[in-house]
Amino acid sequence: MSSAVTTSLAHRVPDLGALELLLAVARLGSLGGAAREMGITQPAASSRIRSMERQLGVALVDRSPRGSRLTDAGALVTDWARRIVEAAEAFDVGAQALRDRRDSRLRVAASMTIAEYLLPGWLLALRAGRPDTAVSLLAGNSAAVAERLLADEADLGFVEGLTVPTGLDSVVIAHDRLIVVTAPGHPWARRRRPLTPEELAATPLILREKGSGTRQVLDTALGGLARPLIELSSTTAVKAAAVSGAGPAVLSELAVREELSMRRLVSIPVADVSLARDLRAVWPTGHRPVGPARDLLQLTRS
Repeated sequence: MSSAVTTSLAHRVPDLGALELLLAVARLGSLGGAAREMGITQPAASSRIRSMERQLGVALVDRSPRGSRLTDAGALVTDWARRIVEAAEAFDVGAQALRDRRDSRLRVAASMTIAEYLLPGWLLALRAGRPDTAVSLLAGNSAAVAERLLADEADLGFVEGLTVPTGLDSVVIAHDRLIVVTAPGHPWARRRRPLTPEELAATPLILREKGSGTRQVLDTALGGLARPLIELSSTTAVKAAAVSGAGPAVLSELAVREELSMRRLVSIPVADVSLARDLRAVWPTGHRPVGPARDLLQLTRS
């Protein structure tokens, strides 16, 4: 087998810059003029042409006091070079179109608490810097967010569970705490002592559905839960049920600030248990966010 076959194509074909230089020499009839157009010195241009000639094994340019003229072989190589450069220009235009398409849209998947109480402010800030980016939001529980990302249906996700779903990388963007709340008329609102973890675990609660980060944190902290009093698929629905007096609920502090300040809900202390959790941005492993997804990630941490 010949060495030409075993040697990499990259070693046998001149690089794109050298081919562009040869085309400039052919068009301008001057090595010095070609060097100026390419933004390099004439000695550097001359050295590059000689290196290309050694690589190809043929003379490409005749140099004289009157200028530089292509040899017959040089004219043929120039025709081939033109096709390569045109193909490279088409490649560049296509790649730019892909970048433009990527940068013109952002698909976000977020768990309910983050989607309802944090994401709107981040998206407003993103719009100020990227007014032409179209944003779509997919809200669901943490398990659904992971599914969207792994199916390439979202560019960036936000979850609130204890663990990072398999197949995703993450970074902590904020901290949160779950609290037990009831309507002011509930018996717990008149308690003088904090609830024990055992009491809370044994009480039917208004809960989010399985797969939600809120429920995962609570279940893990208590070592199990009673059968839900009501199971609902959004933070807003759980909060509304608690405000109506349907029963106690466990919700993010972020979600109930207004209701607590207006006394529509009352916070019930719980002894000897931590309900703190991290809020995370997530993305598919090995695919660090780029473009508007990267910008949104930076906004969440500023």
